[in-house]
Amino acid sequence: MDSSYRIIMNRKLLYLLILVMFSTSAFAGGGWTHKQRHGYFKISQWWVLSNSHYTDLGKIDPNITSGLFNTSIYGEYGITNRINGIIYFPFFSRALHYNLYSGTTGDLILPGQSINSIGDTNIGIKYGIIQDQRFVLSTTITLGLPFGNSSGGSDGSLQTGDGEFNQMLSLDFSTSLPIGKVNTYYSTYIGFNNRTKGFSDEFRYGVEAGATFFNKLTTIFKLYGVKSLRNGSSTIDNATSIFSNNVEFTALSSEVAYDVFSKIGLSASITVPLAGKLIYADNAYSIGVYMKF
Repeated sequence: MDSSYRIIMNRKLLYLLILVMFSTSAFAGGGWTHKQRHGYFKISQWWVLSNSHYTDLGKIDPNITSGLFNTSIYGEYGITNRINGIIYFPFFSRALHYNLYSGTTGDLILPGQSINSIGDTNIGIKYGIIQDQRFVLSTTITLGLPFGNSSGGSDGSLQTGDGEFNQMLSLDFSTSLPIGKVNTYYSTYIGFNNRTKGFSDEFRYGVEAGATFFNKLTTIFKLYGVKSLRNGSSTIDNATSIFSNNVEFTALSSEVAYDVFSKIGLSASITVPLAGKLIYADNAYSIGVYMKF
């Protein structure tokens, strides 16, 4: 059997809820909560194009070039000083495959295809356990709503969602520290994601550090990951993207945000996978416009 054909036979493209879910803004997240009627809003474009993936053994194998593009809104709003509402809504999601050619003859095996839809959506409530102190602590309950297309394209491998409803409980611990004229902050979080429809539950973790220069330019670095508990029954575990069952990864993200005006700014980020299983092996990028109020 042609090697290129074997690649397409063992691939099922799915889309990224966590970086997703983790496509948070430069000033959002962490252990802090917004004061009542204050918050943060961001519209962004996130994308990944990949011709390789991590196998279930953590090795890197080639695949047909595939991509995912999400145009989304992210918002946090202070319902009270301690309770915040959170939403991540990819109102336009595009998944695609390039043409697949034979590696021996160069003949076209499978023409490229794409689907467009909304994507899986997250809504959450954050509660500030400890606030207005040097060290702050909050907990968040996030619901993952399966609004995306879980079986698109001629072979069902194009997806803008995984079709399962999940619930995640997380804890964020943060502190800030001025160093001269530079304001810095540091955060860490852990989370447990309960998945349905036979998908394995997940343990999530991460650390983050940021610095603001001249009260306008903020740089952020994040190291985070997902560990599957491998307690699910779903057979969707040989995917070459990021949303298959038993996905695992460790990634490093860098983001820059600049306040063009006092309340409005621009941001850009890159996420680099350091290791993984059943996930894309290429970088993801995003650009966005945010507003603080």
